[in-house]
Amino acid sequence: MDYWRRWGRLGKQAQLWKKYKVQDGKLVREVVFCPRCGEGYIMADHGDRYYCGHCHYTQFKTEKK
Repeated sequence: MDYWRRWGRLGKQAQLWKKYKVQDGKLVREVVFCPRCGEGYIMADHGDRYYCGHCHYTQFKTEKK
């Protein structure tokens, strides 16, 4: 057995198909792209903020009242 698989250090797939929806025959993105890196770099959703792992940019979510 491979060392990395044994200790659970093998990376998981991003599952990008879950981040897109089809509405009225059009593809709708449900992700936030990094404003610094541009499209293609999806920001991670951490509940209260979005984070880019490439350039370490953080965008905080604002609560609407």
